[in-house]
Amino acid sequence: MGKAWSGRLPEGTDRRVEQFTESISFDHRLYREDIEGSRAHASMLAHVGIITSEEADQLDKTLVTIRDEIEKGDFTYDISLEDIHMHIERRLIELVGDTGRKLHTARSRNDQVATDLKLWVRKHLDLLDSRLEAVQRAFVTTGFRYKDVIVPAYTHLQRAQPVLVAHALLAYVEKLQRDRDRARDCRARLNTLPLGAAALAGTTLPIDRQFVAEALGFDGVAANSIDVSSDRDFAIETVFVLTMVAEHLSSWAEEWIIWATTEFDVLTLPDAFCTGSSIMPHKKNPDILELIRGKSARVIGDLQSLLVLVKALPLAYNRDLQEDKPPLFDAMETVLACLELAEPLIAETTLNRESIAERLPEGFLDATTLMEQLIKVGVPMRSAHEAVGGLVREAIERQCTLAELDLELFEALAPGKGNDVKSSLGVERALAAFQSEGSTAPERVEKQLRIWGKRLGLELS
Repeated sequence: MGKAWSGRLPEGTDRRVEQFTESISFDHRLYREDIEGSRAHASMLAHVGIITSEEADQLDKTLVTIRDEIEKGDFTYDISLEDIHMHIERRLIELVGDTGRKLHTARSRNDQVATDLKLWVRKHLDLLDSRLEAVQRAFVTTGFRYKDVIVPAYTHLQRAQPVLVAHALLAYVEKLQRDRDRARDCRARLNTLPLGAAALAGTTLPIDRQFVAEALGFDGVAANSIDVSSDRDFAIETVFVLTMVAEHLSSWAEEWIIWATTEFDVLTLPDAFCTGSSIMPHKKNPDILELIRGKSARVIGDLQSLLVLVKALPLAYNRDLQEDKPPLFDAMETVLACLELAEPLIAETTLNRESIAERLPEGFLDATTLMEQLIKVGVPMRSAHEAVGGLVREAIERQCTLAELDLELFEALAPGKGNDVKSSLGVERALAAFQSEGSTAPERVEKQLRIWGKRLGLELS
């Protein structure tokens, strides 16, 4: 079988050009989607009478045979055929002759590849959603297991206020839920059928695009044939969603890398998700977390590549768009791999209760609660803020906690109510004083754990 354009350019293509222009090395991933789309297209051609039902049946059965050959490893690839579409068409013609030559009627590789890509992205967005849900479940389960544990929360990487560790873990559940929502929005937007736009202007043949859309599970057909040929918004949006997932995973990985240090000693990572040193026998390195953090750079780069790729393309199709697939595939496969490892790592990590509790009095975690207690007894907020700052300075000089300061200091700030104010001190009391919706108040965190548990199908007990 010669080139698809051999009627116009009969001399053949330079081998170096074939090497430069091939995409089979990466778009072979699309074989299932290409065959799925071709089967629906063949059925439609018979439905409108362009080919016979017998020809459609022969094409359908042969396409399934080709799919099986590919999956068994019995399929031969040749860069002279450029892409997965021409490989499958070549094999089809080998097996059924001229009937195979009819399959490409009323379509172009332009709308064909757009359809294949949308099918691939749609399937992988569904997989992404399930992986994100699994990580959410791990965070919720771990949070429930340690729901009584108080840890310091940080701003500027300085100790700020006490929170339940479950509250901190639920923060990542919320972030990942927004990622899931973005992925679902993206999936809904991409779910229009490109096939039938042909090269860019549509076709003069009496095709039925709605028939194909229903067969392939699309919500409808793309309205503008020129747009179809040039549209890669869905790929860019998908990689943006993946970039946000990678950013959230990177932030979590960074935090747990810090928490696993001797200096913080908040948690112990499972041995199976760590590595050692080739020279230092005592080391236990959080390499998986570091790689999750590092791989976010790849995904960010993939998004940058796609944005630059399309920034100056005139309508409609340009060969530049062949380069959309490597960053799309790389971003999806990278993020899915990170999520696959994140779920068991979270589930199998142990919090170091004793070490956490031993160091909780450090850093004046109850200072903000003390300020708010002064507000409750009538001290203006800015005055209370200044006064507590002075008490912290006094405690630093005396090398003690706020609770260990003399009662007289509190009486001076709130005459007759010094005991009431001082009674709020201590990390446990400070945490118990929280009330606002969305806060780390124990009853509110318990409620959120239950809500997320029910939402994610978990039995928390």
